Amino acid sequence: MDTIEASGIRAFGCHGVLVEEQDRAQPFEVDLRLEVDLAAAAASDRLEDTVDYGSLTVAVARIVEDESYRLLERLADRIAGLCLSRSGVRSVEVSVRKLRPPVPVQVASVGVTIHRHAVHPDLPRGPARRAHLGLGSNLGDRLGFLQGAVTGLASTPGIEVVGVSRVYETAPVGGPRQGPYLNAVVAVDTDLGATELLDVAQHLEVAAGRIRAERWGPRSLDVDVLLIGDERITTDRLTVPHPRLFERGFVLAPLADVAPALVDRPEGGWAGVAATGLALDPSRPGFCYEPPP
Repeated sequence: MDTIEASGIRAFGCHGVLVEEQDRAQPFEVDLRLEVDLAAAAASDRLEDTVDYGSLTVAVARIVEDESYRLLERLADRIAGLCLSRSGVRSVEVSVRKLRPPVPVQVASVGVTIHRHAVHPDLPRGPARRAHLGLGSNLGDRLGFLQGAVTGLASTPGIEVVGVSRVYETAPVGGPRQGPYLNAVVAVDTDLGATELLDVAQHLEVAAGRIRAERWGPRSLDVDVLLIGDERITTDRLTVPHPRLFERGFVLAPLADVAPALVDRPEGGWAGVAATGLALDPSRPGFCYEPPP
């Protein structure tokens, strides 16, 4: 397989477990190795037929500079998700190094290297089961971002969209002062594994320009895996059912539309949640997502 490499991407960011690491920017270095079929670009000599490493490296530097994580593992995974959202990328190797780590001995750098693969239709699949994903947006073209997510799910191999809720406008819960959200829930039948489904959800968020700068802060797009059949999953990356699923009206109201047997709708509905009359359609074009190759 052909590869594109970008080495020594340097940026300052606030990542680490210690308070001083979260408060004061430190130097980081990132290496990328993308597996991509470059035959089309070699034949056409057109930038549109390959991965633009210029814009990609700028986006990687912005993640390091603008977002904050406790672990290098999480930062590397976030960068990998960005890379896999680019059309044609089949897999990626990401190395992240902290150049001046706060340890009691002299160390030039510490780092992690991770490998991630895109979702492909020719991989062996498990049995199909019903899953539900929650969508939310309170920045920019809120409805457009939700529509892009629905269209992206519908165009992903291994996922069939079987139901989309009404769109609700909801008051924000927790976090800083921010504007109201549009929320919806999508029901899908999928034979993807739980981690693969989470990867798809995070690719959608990255493609919509989401920046995880503040917990419960405003976002262009939030895609949460709520339920996957009757599976119960607890990992570092994913908990299913979603741990706050049955506490939040902005999730329960749209979930009741597509899975009424799972939700007892209270008389009068949920406080701070109002149906908008807006609609989402999986056959409608979306603008914020490139499906995996």
